[in-house]
Amino acid sequence: MTDAPYVPPKVWTWNKENGGQFANINRPIAGPTHDKELPVGKHPLQLYSLATPNGVKVTVMLEELLALGHKGAEYDAWLIKIGHGDQFGSGFVDINPNSKIPALMDRSGPEPVRVFESGSILFYLAEKFGAFLPKDVKARTEAMSWLFWQMGSAPYLGGGFGHFYAYAPTKIEYAIDRFAMETKRQLDVLDRRLADNEYLAGKDYTIADMAVWPWYGALAKGLVYGAGEFLSVQDYRNVQRWTDQIAQRPAVKRGRMVNRVSGDPASQLHERHDASDFETKTQDKLVPAT
Repeated sequence: MTDAPYVPPKVWTWNKENGGQFANINRPIAGPTHDKELPVGKHPLQLYSLATPNGVKVTVMLEELLALGHKGAEYDAWLIKIGHGDQFGSGFVDINPNSKIPALMDRSGPEPVRVFESGSILFYLAEKFGAFLPKDVKARTEAMSWLFWQMGSAPYLGGGFGHFYAYAPTKIEYAIDRFAMETKRQLDVLDRRLADNEYLAGKDYTIADMAVWPWYGALAKGLVYGAGEFLSVQDYRNVQRWTDQIAQRPAVKRGRMVNRVSGDPASQLHERHDASDFETKTQDKLVPAT
């Protein structure tokens, strides 16, 4: 005997949890759930984040700016534990009413400036420091096109394929097939672009690469959703080349560590307040061996 097919009601109501790994933080309304002020450090830029792909975009950008010598890009990175609902605290919601990481507060001017949405933060920092966004109109437009491509495509990868393949409480063949097809199409889009271009905007490394790499680079290496074999990621050779090339950048290696709470303790820097923290405050140095 099979279950009866689902028939949507005339009006949807939220009367039960939908299950899955993130059910405890999903809700159909916005706004804070509790009062909590955010900490403020000594630097002009205050980042509130977690080392998800969207969070990594921004910490990589900040570390790349510092590597170029932009001292004004010094930042404090505070950990937001989304599994605990930190993103619904009143202080965080004041910066990002959408309650998603990352969120940035720029306190370098006479009035603080809030910036939310990872793509917007990358663009804001590129404009502020005049870096990683070409001046030439054609190359600049290409970079921005790929930046917006990522912002529009990643929900199909994370919220679509990743959710139904890895996190949903039940495996639904139609949903997995639908989003696997779209994910592979996106990988093919990238692979074709990178066949004739070193980076997404052309010859220069830009915020477009910083936006796309944490999502699709991780996917290409089988680091997210346990889906590398399922998606035959090894077939996308140009994406593999590009992924490996970016992964070797020292600033990228540092940026991946910031606000990370999983994996090798030596790769986890829960908070970052000074460049020396990478050497002295990773979890392997803070947590005694047992």
